[in-house]
Formats: sequence, C-alpha cells, structure tokens
Amino acid sequence: MWAIEGITVFLSRFVEMLNSIIVGNSMMLLEGTRDSLYMTFVSTLVSYLFAFPIGITLVVTKKGGLHPMKILNRVFDIIVNIGRSIPFLILMIAVIPLTKLIAGKSYGPTATIVPLVIASTPFVARLIESSIQEVDHGVIEAAQSMGASLHEIIFKVLIPEAKTSLIVGATISIGTILSYSAMAGAMGGGGLGDIAIRYGYHRYQGDMMFVTVAIIIILMQLLQMIGMKIANKTDKRVI
Repeated sequence: MWAIEGITVFLSRFVEMLNSIIVGNSMMLLEGTRDSLYMTFVSTLVSYLFAFPIGITLVVTKKGGLHPMKILNRVFDIIVNIGRSIPFLILMIAVIPLTKLIAGKSYGPTATIVPLVIASTPFVARLIESSIQEVDHGVIEAAQSMGASLHEIIFKVLIPEAKTSLIVGATISIGTILSYSAMAGAMGGGGLGDIAIRYGYHRYQGDMMFVTVAIIIILMQLLQMIGMKIANKTDKRVI
C-alpha cells in the first residue's frame, strides 16, 4: 500500500514540475517547436526537389532499366553513397563556408537548412529509388507496348504506381530530418535541439532536457501517424 502511495506522490510532483517548466518557458518551447518544424519541412521540400531527379535517374539508367547508362548510373550511385556515409555533425561543420555563402551566417534555423538539405538528399534519393523499383515490371511493359515515351512512363506510370511507397518514404524522411534538426542544436542550429543543449546540457537542467525530448517524440509520433494515414488511404491494396 505504501508503495502505491509513494508512486502516486512521485507522479503528482513530477507532473507539477513538468507543468511549471512548460508554463514558465512556454514561449521559448513554442518558438523552439516552430523552428524545428520550419527546418524540417523546408529541408524536406528542398531535398525532394534535388533527390527526385537523382532517384529517377538511378532507376532509369541502371542495367536493365528504361534507358541504361552505366557510367552515369555509377557516378550518381557513388555520389549518393558518399553523401550517406558522412555523419551529419561532421558534414554540418564541413559546409560552414557554403552555409555562410548561401544564408549569410552559419547559425540559426535558416542557416541549418543548408546542411540539412545536403545531408538528407542522398538518403531521400535512395528512398525514391527503392519506391520506384517496387513498381510491377508488367505495368511498365504494358506502357511500352502502347508506345509510351520515356517521359510518359516516368510521370504517368512509375510515379503514380509508386505513390503509396513514395508517401511512406516521405514520412520516414520527415522523421529523419527532424532528428537531424535536433542534432543541429549542438552547433547553434536553433529549435528544440538547441534548447536541449543550452539548458539541459550546459546548464545541467535535466528537467528541461526531458521536456524538449518529450516534445520531439510527440512531434515524431504525430508526423509518422499522419504520414502513414495518408499512405494507407492511397494504397489500392487496402480494402
């Protein structure tokens, strides 16, 4: 009985502590959440603009593809592999000159978008390549037999047929980029990661660290849930 009472007291005090932290730092946490979502969505959008042509090229130019080009395929394959091999924090430091050139500074949410895009583009390209490769080859052959051009096959067959898989890939990408944006806090990137580093690590405020991590987890779960719901609605196999 005493154990249950002890747990109840602990939980009530814990909830009170969290409530005081959130109320006392509500504006900072809201701004951090806003900055994290801003970095995540803008980086995802820009990375897809770069990654989509790369992913399509990898599928089309591969051996046995719609338009095999061994050298071009190999070059893109190597570039993607190299990009995926570099740890994000190291990449963020390495591209500081480029970040300053594009954003005018090397810190803050907008500046962090530059390394986020560079880091996520190879990853997204692989997801797009994997999604497109899932398209039934019989559907492609049917389009070819009807005289469809390469452009028509890509935009009217491959992408529509891979739509569900592409949405799932986009959901995974958003989650990955959100985690990257949190890591960027170690380099003054802004957002929830920056709050966790400045208050949770440098000032030894473990409660603030806990709250920021909890917010990131909640955001991740919400984004994944929304993405998978959209994917399921577009899946023709779901009855």
